[in-house]
Amino acid sequence: MSNSLLADAGTRLQDAMKYVSISEDAIERLKYPKFSLNVSIPVRMDDGSLKIFQGYRVRYDDTRGPGKGGVRYHPNVCLDEVQSLAFWMTFKCAVLNLPFGGAKGGITVNPKTLSKLELERLSRGYIDAIADFIGPDVDILAPDVYTNAMIMGWMMDQYSIICRKISPGVVTGKPMTMGGSIGRDEATATGAFFAIQTILPKFEQLPQETTVAIQGFGKVGAVLAELLAKSGYKVVAVSDSLGGIYAKQGLDIHSIRQHKLSSQGIKAVYCEGSVCNSVAHEVITNQELLALDVDILIPAALENQITEENVNSIKAKYIFELANGPTTSGADKILEEKGIWVFPDILINAGGVTVSYFEWVQNRSGLYWTLEEVNQRLEQKMVAETEQIWSISQQQSISMRTAAYVHALNRLGEALSAKGTRDYYVNSLVS
Repeated sequence: MSNSLLADAGTRLQDAMKYVSISEDAIERLKYPKFSLNVSIPVRMDDGSLKIFQGYRVRYDDTRGPGKGGVRYHPNVCLDEVQSLAFWMTFKCAVLNLPFGGAKGGITVNPKTLSKLELERLSRGYIDAIADFIGPDVDILAPDVYTNAMIMGWMMDQYSIICRKISPGVVTGKPMTMGGSIGRDEATATGAFFAIQTILPKFEQLPQETTVAIQGFGKVGAVLAELLAKSGYKVVAVSDSLGGIYAKQGLDIHSIRQHKLSSQGIKAVYCEGSVCNSVAHEVITNQELLALDVDILIPAALENQITEENVNSIKAKYIFELANGPTTSGADKILEEKGIWVFPDILINAGGVTVSYFEWVQNRSGLYWTLEEVNQRLEQKMVAETEQIWSISQQQSISMRTAAYVHALNRLGEALSAKGTRDYYVNSLVS
């Protein structure tokens, strides 16, 4: 693990390995991604020019099943980032006991600068480039940062054209009309809500007495904000990439979501009509949001938001990681020393991949579930795994993050050992 982001992600393994008993072979296998693919994607732009975009797909481990992971479109996408995200997906799928390995993909692009037609050509070109590397039984794609159901639909359609057969199982997070699952769009936020509702009673923390700040008011953070607000939590601050707003008495989250959808920003939310007159608020930066004196802080944007440089400004009692890798390993140790509880991404944001699994199952069976059935199954899995990780944390006196990795490592170790390890062969020779 020579790259910086992947190396930082790997330090979590070192902490967890002290509390597990698994084969050295398994540990060695988990140090490196199984496959890493780097592709060039030529796209004919609307003005007739040709642009080449860099794309990636990494399958970190597929011991427990086909690779599973999203595809993100972002200017900062690089191989190191995609490998790290695939690493986290490996452990996330093991934490939720899903029959998947970990994978991830991405394209280095600012999708906001592309027309809809250019975006479609880019998405289909990506599938053209990686088609031999993916499949319903090999590696399954899903939406991530700046990708959505429409883009997943294009990708599924392009793969089906290449294979000359309808293959809905190659992609999850698709439109409902193409085999998508009801509840998938909200699944990451819904799963996080179930985890929060499971954890906070252990601290005797009541919703109506709990203040919340959410960094990242996108398709995940906004949904969770509304779920929390409806359940009585006081959401006092939210932000997007341009900045945020804060109101000590709480925000009208529903109104903010409506304005965000119409204006693509939240800075002006309280500057129009009656909403502006009803709530006093402050405009704040993303860094100022992280430092607010609140009960719950929810980083729901990108990785590396809480670092050794800003960790001492954190005042929240509990951090629920809705983004992937928002806290560096160095900051993690300082938070633990400060007595701040961190509930890790590989548990808290696992609702998305869980309902992606449900969608994949529905595609393969041809039977589709109601929203009530999907959410009931999701709640059962999130609550069960949260309770197990909490139990490990308490029994071993370790952080929830380390407990989550211990939980995942035990499952991964069992699967890797079942395929044969040095210990197995040595014992066989001896007997």
